[in-house]
Amino acid sequence: MTSFATGRMLLTPADRAGPARSERLRRLDLGERPDASFDDFDAFADKVAEVTSSPFSMVNFIDENRQFFAGLHTPAGNRGGQELGAAAAGSNRSARYMARDHGYCPHVVVRRKALVLDDVCDYPRFAGNPVVDEIGVRSYLGAPLIDRTGIALGTVCAVDTVPRPWGRAGLDTIKSLARELVLQIDHREGYHRP
Repeated sequence: MTSFATGRMLLTPADRAGPARSERLRRLDLGERPDASFDDFDAFADKVAEVTSSPFSMVNFIDENRQFFAGLHTPAGNRGGQELGAAAAGSNRSARYMARDHGYCPHVVVRRKALVLDDVCDYPRFAGNPVVDEIGVRSYLGAPLIDRTGIALGTVCAVDTVPRPWGRAGLDTIKSLARELVLQIDHREGYHRP
């Protein structure tokens, strides 16, 4: 897709569901502010990293303007990390935001389908994304978190700084992890109903 105003390739797809997603995230109390309940999302990101053997993994909620890493796993277990972790999410929970036009999770949310990029540089549409040069992302595996209302709230993803063949097993794994996390979110919502 080309922007007529700039003549440049658009890196992030148009998101018509953004307003509904933002409202749903507010109702679920997700993505607005970090709190103690986000420790569960960090633990889930740790699980994703372990299962996929990835140095970085995230639970990412996306509103109309930005991404929020509610769950984050970085090498050595620090929550801010160095290099990729620091650039993507800052050094603490309050800095876990990233622009909506950075990364591949917004594509997953709009497509409503998992995305497997063994080497992001093999895809012109994705190779020019700021996370390649600024953060060092070279491979990506992500699946949408589609809740019980049918809204894609965000993603669960694994990222590496080197190309890697995720294969069918990786795709099946990330989709299974996304389904598992959606069940946890649905359960969480049950506790937040008045």
